[in-house]
Amino acid sequence: MKQITTIILLVLFVSCNRSNVPFSFVQVCDPQLGMGGYAHDTLVLNRAVDQINEMEVDFVIFCGDLVNHASDSSFSDFLHIISDLDVPYYLVPGNHDVGRIPNDTSLAFYRNTFGKDYYAIHHKGIAFLFTNSQLWIADAGEESQRQDSWFSETLQNIQPKDRIVVIGHYPIYIQEIDEEESYFNFPMDKRTELLDLFSSHNVKAYLSGHKHQLVVNTFKGIQLVTGESTSRNFDDRPMGFRKWDVTKDTLLHSFVAVELPLAKDSLFRIQE
Repeated sequence: MKQITTIILLVLFVSCNRSNVPFSFVQVCDPQLGMGGYAHDTLVLNRAVDQINEMEVDFVIFCGDLVNHASDSSFSDFLHIISDLDVPYYLVPGNHDVGRIPNDTSLAFYRNTFGKDYYAIHHKGIAFLFTNSQLWIADAGEESQRQDSWFSETLQNIQPKDRIVVIGHYPIYIQEIDEEESYFNFPMDKRTELLDLFSSHNVKAYLSGHKHQLVVNTFKGIQLVTGESTSRNFDDRPMGFRKWDVTKDTLLHSFVAVELPLAKDSLFRIQE
């Protein structure tokens, strides 16, 4: 009996310690093959994969707009490139993947190609909730209602001690929480609803893309981070991705530029 008790205590000790083990992951935004020129975008994404494989990270998150025009060939090219990753990867759709207003056809195409468009994983004491922000940006009827129900129930079922990171494509807001609705942010009612849910649970960060530039905000201690793209940025920042370092008490992110072998001018030729 004493031996069994010792084994149980050892298992619990190891389990608790594993949940507090520091780890890192990568946030990639808008690979969007075809946005900055198809050859350019595939080159940058390939190089990003090479650099990530040289890093010590547990997994990679892609924050939507995987391609510029959803098609069998572009989705296939994207999957072919990221299949070279040495670590697991997790995806969410963007407006270019399922449409700004998704429908049965676009959702089925995405799901048949990549799998679920919203889901959750648990990793070393953190719950990662991957969402289809297009079902929040637009009213897609029952599809939007199903994600709302799933999201609320999932938050309720996460243990209070576990930190939560939510991943989507659209930023919640860009500069001010009460800014006008635009192409780059959430509708005001959904914005308020989500931020209330985040703040009433243990959400520590919301990761997104879509803006093609770095946007960092904080709402009631929650980090709202939109990263640079690997296709084309709308500001002067280089193409790259975010590396997140997680410890027992912190989630810190830093920029990693993609190192490219070509001259800058040749990288931005848009191919018709």
